[in-house]
Amino acid sequence: MIQACLNGRRVTGEHPHLPVTPEDLAAQARAAQAAGADSIHMHPRDADGRETLHRDSVDAALRAVREACTVPVGVSTGIWMTGGDPRRRLDELARWSDLTEPPDFASVNISEPAFEETTRLLRTLGVGIEVGIWSEDDAGAFAARYRGDHYARILVEVIDRPVDRSIADARRILDVLGGKDGAVPIQLHSDGDAAWPVLRLALRDGLETRIGLEDTLLDADLLPAKDNAQLVAQAVRHREAA
Repeated sequence: MIQACLNGRRVTGEHPHLPVTPEDLAAQARAAQAAGADSIHMHPRDADGRETLHRDSVDAALRAVREACTVPVGVSTGIWMTGGDPRRRLDELARWSDLTEPPDFASVNISEPAFEETTRLLRTLGVGIEVGIWSEDDAGAFAARYRGDHYARILVEVIDRPVDRSIADARRILDVLGGKDGAVPIQLHSDGDAAWPVLRLALRDGLETRIGLEDTLLDADLLPAKDNAQLVAQAVRHREAA
């Protein structure tokens, strides 16, 4: 599976086609699916363009994207969206019971506070869980305490690192996960300079991966990316050649 990660934490102005509004997210999700994306990951925004977990903003983004494409759609629950406050995050997520339709899945980082309470709440809302693993310590905690088949997928996220370290850390994290391999899909990805090398590693190893303006502003030739659809189309070509 190749997932399109449409916007992430980037701010308006970082890229001329960064999708922020529900309408822009929908247009880029439609184009990404047409280019070969198997699912969509996005960070809904409020009226000021800030990432948010607020029910109304999440609902507007989900409704627009679902009208535009047919692949599964997921969102982030990064705790930075509530200023690092786990109680506030739980309160925001509890209001998702009023969404027109919940997201198919949501990413929750195991290293963030109240991981268990957050994932338990999301399950009661009918939302699948993508568990974010950022380090060997995260992988060890997950392997020791949690059943892989309770999750939609494991996200091995080797981000904010040089290329060589990203690849080495990915290998170590995957080794630690070990017995979880096969119990649940594993998505491997990186960002910045390491985005494309790690994507190629994931495809060679038969793992899920993702690409989009959240992770890189450069295409596979290291030229400025036109948009999310171009990045997805290039990733699909890499998959076909792997």
